[in-house]
Amino acid sequence: MARWNGAHVRAHAPQLAELLADTVDGGASVGFLAPLARAEAAAWWRERADATAAGRLAVWAAVDDTGQVTGTVSLAHPDKPNSRHRAELVKLMVHRTARGRGLGRLLLATAEEAAAAAGVTLLHLDTETGSPAEHLYRAAGWTRAGVIPDYALSPAGELRPTTLYYKRLAE
Repeated sequence: MARWNGAHVRAHAPQLAELLADTVDGGASVGFLAPLARAEAAAWWRERADATAAGRLAVWAAVDDTGQVTGTVSLAHPDKPNSRHRAELVKLMVHRTARGRGLGRLLLATAEEAAAAAGVTLLHLDTETGSPAEHLYRAAGWTRAGVIPDYALSPAGELRPTTLYYKRLAE
């Protein structure tokens, strides 16, 4: 697992696109509707490369022995002076072929440790209510803050609620 800079994200946009499309095709609500075209997914990742290069986004990726991107997690850093103590955990994704082996927990721990090392004291996220991801976050000590009904469309196009979580990191 490695932290990728903007150049890495841009260079690996096709592999990251495959992961994103697999995640959406598998039913995870990560902001896209199914089916997600690989070209659209790659373009989205190339836009993230700019945010990564500018320091607004930190991206970690797991790659298997064949070079396939099997997982990723990102931290979005706010640009406002009153919120630099916090970050949003975004796009924690594990390819369906790599699930069930602890990669999600490893990605989450990696982001949490890096956030703490960077002086971040509060993390937050949202995830589809009732999704498998909720179990991961609760097991990792995240606190449920509440539910927003009809927050986003699922990949299948149905309105779904989202659950907000936060985690205080050691100062």
